[in-house]
Amino acid sequence: MNESSQPQQRLGTSTAVISALALLICIFGNLGSIGLVGPDEPRYGWIARAMAATGDWVTPRLYGQPWFEKPILYYWTAAFGFSLHLPAEWALRLPSALAALAAAIAIGWLAWSHYGHGPTLATSPALLAPVLFSTTVAAIGFARAATPDMLFSACLALSMSSAACALRSRGALRAVNTDSTVPSRDTLAIVLFGAFLGLAVLAKGPAAIVLAGGAIAIWALATNRWRIALRVAHPYSAIAFCVIALPWYVLCALRNPDFLRIFILQHNFERYLTPLFQHRQPFWFFGPIVLLSLLPWTVLLWPAAQEGLLLWRNKSWRDSPGFFFTCWALFPILFFSFSESKLPGYILPAIPPLALLCAVSLVRITGRKKTTTFAALGIALALTWIGLGLSAGHWTSRLPPLAHDAVGHSISIAAATAVAGGVAIAVLAFFRRRAFVALSVLLVVSMVEIAGWRILPSLDPYISARSHGELLHNDLHPDRIFTYHLPRSWSYGLAFYLGRELPEWSPTDPNSALILTTPKGLKDIQMLHRFYGSLDEQYKGVLYVPVGPTPQSR
Repeated sequence: MNESSQPQQRLGTSTAVISALALLICIFGNLGSIGLVGPDEPRYGWIARAMAATGDWVTPRLYGQPWFEKPILYYWTAAFGFSLHLPAEWALRLPSALAALAAAIAIGWLAWSHYGHGPTLATSPALLAPVLFSTTVAAIGFARAATPDMLFSACLALSMSSAACALRSRGALRAVNTDSTVPSRDTLAIVLFGAFLGLAVLAKGPAAIVLAGGAIAIWALATNRWRIALRVAHPYSAIAFCVIALPWYVLCALRNPDFLRIFILQHNFERYLTPLFQHRQPFWFFGPIVLLSLLPWTVLLWPAAQEGLLLWRNKSWRDSPGFFFTCWALFPILFFSFSESKLPGYILPAIPPLALLCAVSLVRITGRKKTTTFAALGIALALTWIGLGLSAGHWTSRLPPLAHDAVGHSISIAAATAVAGGVAIAVLAFFRRRAFVALSVLLVVSMVEIAGWRILPSLDPYISARSHGELLHNDLHPDRIFTYHLPRSWSYGLAFYLGRELPEWSPTDPNSALILTTPKGLKDIQMLHRFYGSLDEQYKGVLYVPVGPTPQSR
């Protein structure tokens, strides 16, 4: 090794270590800083905890009844966390965090195998792609969500990465005009494609086959490489898929005659074709969602689009791996745009390939002699951070008054940090310094830490039932605690943390009780002349309303 290469190697090692730390903090940092939120997290949490407690690893059960909204993979992974006696939030969110790490590694490997690597973050697609992905709003949010979405997206990312290896290998390209069998070095990639696709089907259902097959079909149709594309449907792939995916589906269907009808027809076909589940949105809904999901790196879609246009003009797009990644990214967005039911998590599978494309385009701009575009990109990134900082006041004003008082100072610190960081990025970009990429990553890490240590714990009582469950566990009359017109998120959350469903209160109940309700529910109770006592300000997010006996029973 010559002396000149030693500093570059040390720089590459230090960059890799710092990048890995940033990735791990953004994915794993403070998974338990807030309790389970929304209706989905506590509902899936109940099913996973019950699975670990009962030992029934086949039939998902909610409150003792079969629940076939989602397949089994997420419940298995979360139940394993309960078996290890992890805290509930860690047991339920660790599968998503590990899945996000797997997706980051997958696109990092793709970047390394197709584009190589460099000594710094701004010159190495293999480092930049996983870092960009792990620092997006989508990855940070869904890595901390106790839902199957990130697990599904990671399994698809691993499956499509295997497909990219098989489809673009030299052996596959040589075999396009022959009848030769699959080259031996491609066999592993083909088997892994089927195995990971099987895991994706276990994570969220047959949509995995549609998303992977649709993306590969578009690539094959555009490049006229059908014979190569069909190699991923090789018997080896099909066998691996069936071995992974089919046993649970068959066993669950044998034990539960309604499983296929409820899961396949109702929660897949009807969810896609009808607004049965009340998630109807306009056709263009996922456009803004993608832009928000990629923050703060949304501006990198601009150079990615420029790279695509350049390949189109040079008529070299058919041989570009970026075209395959583009098909992988665009098909989920297009497919779910036609759905009658739309939720932001549906297009999460598009985020890993988009992060990869953004990373490659940024590295290519960095390597060019003319850096005007690179400087303009830095200015745009700076404006993004400044805009995020200035918008903090708007979102703070939407919080309840007590929550505003609890987190207002911390949000102000985060906003000031974002604005100051944006100004620093603008200065670096003006002088055409590549360090503005690393500074933006540092800003994301800072925001994650501020949120994890200060903001989310303060918001916990207002948006999660965790603290309420701990408080109500000590109540002297647990059988006289009811809910009244509570939103689903609070009902499921309270049930999870109390370990039992809270019944809905009926105004015809003549006895005293403690009612957990909303301001509107309180007004209804006051009109019935059943309210007595006072409200305690410590009960945040949910009103604890003491109800007296009816006049007839007094």
